[in-house]
Amino acid sequence: MFQILFFSLLLLPAFGQTAPDYNDPYSPIFTDKPVYSWTDKMKITIISPSWNTDRHLIDSIGETSEHPIKIATSEHSLEPYRFTETDVNSGIFTAEVILTGFTHDADGDGDFDTTPRTIGNGPTSGFLEVDRDSAITISFEFADGVVLVESVPVSWNIGTINFIEDLFYLEKSAIVRVVDVDMNLNPEALDNLPIQIFSDSDVAGIEVNAVETSESSGSFIATVSLSQNSPSSGNRLYSIPGDEIFAKYDDYTLPKPYSKSDNLPIETSATVDSSIPPIQRIKNLPITFSDGLGNSLQSFSANSQMQIVGTISNDHDFNQKFVYMFQVKNDENIVESLSWIQGELSPLQTLDVSQSWIPKKSGIYEIETFVWNSINDPTAMSPLMSTLITIP
Repeated sequence: MFQILFFSLLLLPAFGQTAPDYNDPYSPIFTDKPVYSWTDKMKITIISPSWNTDRHLIDSIGETSEHPIKIATSEHSLEPYRFTETDVNSGIFTAEVILTGFTHDADGDGDFDTTPRTIGNGPTSGFLEVDRDSAITISFEFADGVVLVESVPVSWNIGTINFIEDLFYLEKSAIVRVVDVDMNLNPEALDNLPIQIFSDSDVAGIEVNAVETSESSGSFIATVSLSQNSPSSGNRLYSIPGDEIFAKYDDYTLPKPYSKSDNLPIETSATVDSSIPPIQRIKNLPITFSDGLGNSLQSFSANSQMQIVGTISNDHDFNQKFVYMFQVKNDENIVESLSWIQGELSPLQTLDVSQSWIPKKSGIYEIETFVWNSINDPTAMSPLMSTLITIP
């Protein structure tokens, strides 16, 4: 029994030394990020079993002038800075420091968004001024004349913006995300970020506040409702099916080679549509014929002008742009006439469109009518209609 207990004691960690080992200064320094932005919260860990001086208490290191820990940039420093043990007898010491940047307008509104300051003695009370493209050095005098050092860079970043989907239906909301860790100005609270949202149908658009998803995340979300019946206001954007919607954010915290005074517009887009299939958006009725005075025609003759009259209707509750096309082909399938009318149908509107045509000779003609959303990017808004007439 005694031999088993003695063997178990030999396997326990050899913590609780009364003095650090000068010849083997094991005390690695770790940071929670390889690169920091200017207003991040730094979390620093030092593994130092030699400084676990009392295995029954929570120890601390770095707060004495004989063996200080210093957290510093080239111009500002916190010294000495106290680290505390994570648990009794762990030999692992941690501390936090909030970086406070420098005086700068981070969102272009004319006001400074930071409060630079260097103050605190640890383990979580520290604030440290940093510049763009600087570095932070953590040094620990492990023993007399033995200083262990770790350094991490500080840098600004170019932000990104994107809609969470490429296509949004009018019945839903559009969600846009900005990722820019430089705008995590307060790592202990949710920050806000202004974003401009606009559409093809409302180029002025709206400005909305994107809210940080969590403390210190640097990821911001804004939700915008899409309306085809109401003007843009607040977090509502006017748009109609087929519109492109755009989100723009101006980045005022750019890394080199940009200067500190530069800004860069970051933009993204998505498409707005209705859940109603395009082919069912507009009703295209059979064509009729009339003379120049609008009287109905039942018979036709060569070299006499006639009006081809089409009727379209929008049975939905949103505006619908359209291109209505007339195409006349002879009995040899050669197109003799091609014309179109472009416009926009209001909700529940019915519209007559007409085109004059003079048949040059007798024969059988096919008149086709198409309804598209546009000339440049044609999508059928209703099925093709075809009518045959005979010119004696």
